[in-house]
Amino acid sequence: MNWIEALILGIVQGLTEYLPVSSSGHLQIGQAILGVEDGGLTFDIVVHVATVCATLVVLWKEVAWLLAGLFRWDGKMNDEQKYILNIIISMIPIGIVGLCFKDYIDAIFEGSLVVVGCCLLVTAALLSLTHFYQPKEKENISRWDAFIIGIAQACAVLPGLSRSGSTIATGLLLGNSKKNLAQFSFIMVIPPILGEALLDFKHIFAPSAEYIAEHGGEITQIPTLSLVVGFIAAFISGCFACKWMISMVKKCKLIYFAIYCAIVGILAICLA
Repeated sequence: MNWIEALILGIVQGLTEYLPVSSSGHLQIGQAILGVEDGGLTFDIVVHVATVCATLVVLWKEVAWLLAGLFRWDGKMNDEQKYILNIIISMIPIGIVGLCFKDYIDAIFEGSLVVVGCCLLVTAALLSLTHFYQPKEKENISRWDAFIIGIAQACAVLPGLSRSGSTIATGLLLGNSKKNLAQFSFIMVIPPILGEALLDFKHIFAPSAEYIAEHGGEITQIPTLSLVVGFIAAFISGCFACKWMISMVKKCKLIYFAIYCAIVGILAICLA
């Protein structure tokens, strides 16, 4: 992978991590168009960590608020601790899927544009529902809602099923506040992405025989310049997309992304 390909794929990752159009699906489509057979595990980790950094920069006030209240005790749980508890609850489904089934899912569906296309169509249908069904809005995200949103996030391990689209659409269909939902959706994804990156590091420094076999007998080495360019591109585009998506959710204009996902999903199936 040269630095130009890394730049393009980094921008794609940064934009699509937050927009409800599936970053994993677009990366596979982008690699297919560019002729990059394997983006490399190291590159995937770098661009995903870049999007986490973008989230921390854009939502630094909210993150600082949570950290400030985490260790403060007033005789009962404060708002910050309740929020963090909801984050932890939302992580349970993705934790189970990530630890027990992710490698199995990746082995089955990785590189399949047909699967990507079909999942993008599912994402389009889910986003469309938020346009036609708008329940009475409630201010706070309950623990049960956090768990259901977490299940939606766990389902998004399938390539083409948008993580942000699934979690935000599910939250809206449950009647949660537009103002708080995008923020919750982006903050809840920080621990799983970092956890996944830590788990994947073992394949870089101590790859198993099974992992090597899955990658054609060798581990793809990405030039340092490509990694740096990919990180910067994903970070800058991620900051832009994160701010834009929060604004779009507040205005509840997700139907445009539904149309986009439907078009790209059909194209992906045709490219397969």
